Amino acid sequence: MKKEEIEVAESNSTFASPPFSRRQMLGITGMAGLAAVPDAVAQTAQKRPRIACLVSYWGLPTSHADWIVNKLIDGYWWKGAHTPSRVDVVSVYVHQLDTSLLAQKVCKAKNIPIFKTAGEAVTLGGKELAVDGVVIVAEHGNYPTDLKGHWLLPRWWIYSQVMQVFEQSKRSVPVFNDKHFSYNWDDAKWMFDKSRELKFALSGGSSIPFYFRKPEIELAADTPIKNSIVVGGAGDEGGIFHCIDVLQAFVDRRRGGETGVRSVQSIRGPEAWNWVERTPWAGKLLEAVRKNFDLKPQHFQESHFQEGRRPNVCIVDYNDGTRAAVISGEGVGWTWAGEIEGQKAPTIVSMLGWPGPISQYHAANGLEHWITEMMLTGKEPFHAERLLLSTGIVNHYMESNWENGRYSAVGRRIETPFMNMKYRATHGPMFETGPRPPNTPYIRGFEA
Repeated sequence: MKKEEIEVAESNSTFASPPFSRRQMLGITGMAGLAAVPDAVAQTAQKRPRIACLVSYWGLPTSHADWIVNKLIDGYWWKGAHTPSRVDVVSVYVHQLDTSLLAQKVCKAKNIPIFKTAGEAVTLGGKELAVDGVVIVAEHGNYPTDLKGHWLLPRWWIYSQVMQVFEQSKRSVPVFNDKHFSYNWDDAKWMFDKSRELKFALSGGSSIPFYFRKPEIELAADTPIKNSIVVGGAGDEGGIFHCIDVLQAFVDRRRGGETGVRSVQSIRGPEAWNWVERTPWAGKLLEAVRKNFDLKPQHFQESHFQEGRRPNVCIVDYNDGTRAAVISGEGVGWTWAGEIEGQKAPTIVSMLGWPGPISQYHAANGLEHWITEMMLTGKEPFHAERLLLSTGIVNHYMESNWENGRYSAVGRRIETPFMNMKYRATHGPMFETGPRPPNTPYIRGFEA
């Protein structure tokens, strides 16, 4: 890379080494609890927050960093109109910088320094925390996938470096972490626990729960949900997370609030359809979705066969007896269907019409809106426990088909007493409404 192509801030740091495991990093940093950390959740920003964006890879055409960071820089579409940015992106860190040519171009055009390490990006090259918020987008890049299908993205590794700065500075600020916390439950739980220990607002997850809905409804708090399904693309870890996060966004509004997850099971291949056929509540809800979209009988089963995709189902049992499943299926976007006590017909809500990834107003606009709101108010837009549960369900879905190094299409039912967490969803509607944005190519001021 030529020196004139990009501004890279220089400083000495120990953060530049390759990713460590959580246990290795704990031994290196000696992280300890703080006696007096300001309550970031209760703070309200009085000026435009300065944001550090820490990403794994930033390129075209589908990197989440491109979708998210650009909207924080240039604004986003919300409630039928363009909303100018209300934050200032003041620093960037890119783990795979050499291949992130778009990051280099954008940051040069916008005069945003790219730092060599995550720690330097949140201190702006100094010794203390120097930003008002942190956005971590570690969703793409050249990273390996393990035998179980986990994509080994460096979310925890980047997050742990931010925690080190928080502890050294005895101060914390809101943190957003795109998608699930980590591919590993222990690391994910550690990330959540740190937010409570150091008292900062934490959010993240999928953009789908914030996308346009048909019909435009949010379930009331304490809705007496009995059983639920989500139908959508769930071919890999990333796909199943989108579906699970949609599921949690609906079911945590059930009567009594969230009670935690009792067990998770994965069934893949033809046995997935056998499970649906012998499970009346799931079959009934799937048939209601099919009829709602006026699809031919056996549409979901036949589409898997024709397209060569492997069907799969993720079965979730909650501590209060509520049952749910994610069923892979095409042609319905992301659709939630719920059996609600006292109603004859299921309630069906769909998220449809996903625009192309290189549109100026890509579908993630709602996500950027709530990232911005958290940075401005210091308050979580929804309970971070929801994201931890979504992460845990996905983690154990990925583990279910494996035992003692052997794979089984009918996965084992994994009991999850460690996911016994309770909260009540109190937020109002968070999804996009109004006219949809124009399908306009990115306007960057230079050729991508």
